[in-house]
Amino acid sequence: MALLELQSITAGYDKNVILKDLDFQVEKGELVSLLGSSGCGKTTTLRLIAGFSTPMAGKFMFNGKDYTQVPLNKRNFGFVFQSYALFPHMTVFDNVAFGLKMRKVPQDQMKKEVMEMLETVDLGGFENRFPKEMSGGQRQRVALARALVIKPDLLLLDEPLSNLDAKLRVKMRVEIRRLQQKFGFTAIYVTHDQEECFAISDKVAIMNHGIIEQMDSPSAIYNHPKTEFIARFVGFENFMDLKAAGEGTYVLPDGSRIQAEGGGSGEAVKACIRPEDIVIIPEGGDGPNLLTGEVMVSTFLGKRHQYNVRTAIGEFEVSTDQESVYKIGDRVTLSLTPGKIILL
Repeated sequence: MALLELQSITAGYDKNVILKDLDFQVEKGELVSLLGSSGCGKTTTLRLIAGFSTPMAGKFMFNGKDYTQVPLNKRNFGFVFQSYALFPHMTVFDNVAFGLKMRKVPQDQMKKEVMEMLETVDLGGFENRFPKEMSGGQRQRVALARALVIKPDLLLLDEPLSNLDAKLRVKMRVEIRRLQQKFGFTAIYVTHDQEECFAISDKVAIMNHGIIEQMDSPSAIYNHPKTEFIARFVGFENFMDLKAAGEGTYVLPDGSRIQAEGGGSGEAVKACIRPEDIVIIPEGGDGPNLLTGEVMVSTFLGKRHQYNVRTAIGEFEVSTDQESVYKIGDRVTLSLTPGKIILL
C-alpha cells in the first residue's frame, strides 16, 4: 500500500478548477517530483497535501488514514518554501528549534537534536548567526534543517532552489538528495526545472492542465515519453506523422518509408526523434531512414553545431559535433537512427 494517495482529487479556488480528478501515489522512502510549467497544478497539489487547502472532491489518504480534513497543525509534515521563510529576528539555532519548541521537546534533547542537524547540513558553528548574516545557500540549508529536525512523516519542497544562482542550485540539489538518502524520508518536490528534477528524483510526475500526463522514473520519461506533450517537455524537437505498413515499416507523408520499432498495418501514429539522434551527411550519403534537405540555419554551440534543415516533410533540428561543418544553403542528407525513433 502506498504511503500517500490522492484519490480522484478535484481542487481549485472559487470556480477556478485546477486539478481534475487527479490520482497520485507515493511510496514510503521515495522522492517524487511534480514537474510542469506555471499554472499546471503542481503547487496546488503540494498545498493540498500540506493542508493549506482542501479539495472540492476526492480523498487524501496518508499511511492508511483519511487526511482529507486533517488540519495543517495535525499533520507531521515538514515544508521548505521557495523564499526559505526563516524568522529574521531569530538566530539559526532558534529557527531550527522552532518546530521542536512547538512540540514541547525537553531543552536538553532539543539542543542535542538541533546541533546534530546543523552538523548534518554543514552549518556547525553557525547557530548564533542571524539569517541576514548568511548566504542564500546557507539560508536554504537552515530551512532544510528546520524541516528535517522534527523528523517529519513527509517532507514537502516548493521550488526550494529557484532563488539561488545556477552553480549553487547544482550544489544544493546534490545536498538534498544526499540528505534524503541518508535519512530515507519520503519527499515531494515541486519544480519547473527539468534537469534539477531528473537529478534528484526516484519518480517524476509531469503535470499538464491539472492532470498527470506521465509518472515514471526519470530515465523512463526521458527515453520513452508517452505523449507529444511529454516528448516536447523533455527535449524532443522533431515530430513526424507516420502510417504503419507492418513489420516495423512506416510511411512518411511524402510516401517514403522508414524503419522504427513497432508495427500495426494502417495505424496512424506520431513519432519523434531528438536532434542529437539524427546523423547529418553530405547529399547522396548512405545510411538508414534517409531524408534529403537544405540547411536553413547553422548555429555554433561550442562543442556542437545545430542545424535547421528543411525537408519534404518539414523542418528538422539536428545537433552534431564539429567534424563536418555545413553552411546555409548546403544540400544534405539526414539519417534518422531507427532505434531512436519514439512512437507516441
